Amino acid sequence: MPWDPRAAERARRAEALARLQEQRRERAGRRRPGRPAWPRSAPLVLVLVIGLLIASAAVTGFLVASARDGKTTPLAAPLHVYPVLRVVSGACPAGTQGITGMTASGQACYQLTSGIAIREVVDIRVREGRPADTYEVAIELAGADRRAFAELTKVTAGRTVAFVVRDQLITAPRVDMPITDGKVVVSGRFTRADAERLVRTLRGS
Repeated sequence: MPWDPRAAERARRAEALARLQEQRRERAGRRRPGRPAWPRSAPLVLVLVIGLLIASAAVTGFLVASARDGKTTPLAAPLHVYPVLRVVSGACPAGTQGITGMTASGQACYQLTSGIAIREVVDIRVREGRPADTYEVAIELAGADRRAFAELTKVTAGRTVAFVVRDQLITAPRVDMPITDGKVVVSGRFTRADAERLVRTLRGS
């Protein structure tokens, strides 16, 4: 059969087209259309980055917690907290285990039993109280003082306790329930000046 150059050209083009289509099918099988080809190491790098971020957050949280737990402020004047046995009209007679304070009806003797002395705190600050235009002193206790105050309020729930600083009665609130979180609020319808004066006395500044 005589050689036909045009038929040979057509056969060559058909063979080239078939190879091109085969290459396209192979590429389509290896990679889905519209999605980037990630290098094989990319998932490993992503896992390592996430792991480092989690570890960093954990270490930071531990350091913050450790710093907070270890930081306390010693008080210049201890804050004494005494259970109150009874309140009697008039000043305390000499030799009485109690302290004289003021009530709505005048002087009164707060007869006391053994209490605790708070000598260091995590935090102490003035904050707005209730009712409006009154202020209070918020104290956060640390360590042994927190446990001692929790035990004291457990046995005095429903009774009155006296807060005393430098032999002066600051306030005598009723304990409604045990306070076990170490957060103490000293209130007594203080003005801002009264509350700030008490903080300065306790801090010694």
